[in-house]
Amino acid sequence: MTYKSMPKVELHTHIEGCAPPAFIRGLAQEKSIDISGIFNKDGTYAYRDFAHFLEVYEAACTTLQGPQDFYRLTKAILEESASHGVVYQETFISPDFCGGGDVGAWREYLHAIEAAAAEAERDHNITLKCVATCVRHFGAEKAKAAAKCAAETKGDFVTGFGMGGAETFGKPADFAYAYDMAREAGLELTCHAGEWGGPEMIADTLRDLKVTRIGHGVDAIKDRELVARIIDMDVVLEVCPGSNVFLNATGDWPDHPIKSLRDAGVKVTVSTDDPPFFGTTMTHEFDMLAETFGWDETDFKSLNQTALDAAFCDDATRAKIQKRLDT
Repeated sequence: MTYKSMPKVELHTHIEGCAPPAFIRGLAQEKSIDISGIFNKDGTYAYRDFAHFLEVYEAACTTLQGPQDFYRLTKAILEESASHGVVYQETFISPDFCGGGDVGAWREYLHAIEAAAAEAERDHNITLKCVATCVRHFGAEKAKAAAKCAAETKGDFVTGFGMGGAETFGKPADFAYAYDMAREAGLELTCHAGEWGGPEMIADTLRDLKVTRIGHGVDAIKDRELVARIIDMDVVLEVCPGSNVFLNATGDWPDHPIKSLRDAGVKVTVSTDDPPFFGTTMTHEFDMLAETFGWDETDFKSLNQTALDAAFCDDATRAKIQKRLDT
């Protein structure tokens, strides 16, 4: 059995991280950029560990040099996502990679990405929203610039603000100013934490950045009091099991804490993170969860509902996606 055709809601993807290797190779050839070293012989992305993954990721991003490249990328991503039943997707888009933190340039990139998203909704019945994202290891000052870009463009498409990158760089409090800017603009808030930084990083993020969602968050299972706090605060975890397993952030599938977290009462969702980097799709995630934990259609409907309830979208969009899930 495969869950490929089941409607799905996905909250945690990175727009550049969703880029198919063939797409990036094609752009590199068009622009005469030599990034051959980031690919394996079979054409997949090649990296040794998480630190090297970040280097390969940023090397791949060097081929994305203008709004038109992101337009083409968005079209390719959403067609692929829709083929796996995704009807609603949120993606992290960094102003650092889309205009270098300049608000005017950022608007041009967004215009191109949103145009591609509108075409994909028309052609493939999938809705995309943007979570503008600062890159943690780029530092607090660049995070402020990213937050300004997000605040200036908050609207129907840019609905949230988050932070990715190297989780162990600095402290959450270092980025509080950026998060305050985004919050004051009315943006919903999330942050990567608890993939590498332990439960303490999750606790500090909740305290200092006041987010309603946590990206990954799997290390919470190591601290019962933190689990209770997450439940009490109604915080939702954007869990990416295949990514965690591939990067050895957790044990293999049977040891992944998503079931334990869900059984404890934590609200969990399922996403692919950077699917071609980790050899996964939303179909694969659902299939592996079914195979590993015995989850069935009822479980996946519940996960989808949790994700939709936590989505950074307006009520009209939520109602539209609800209809897609119900049919």
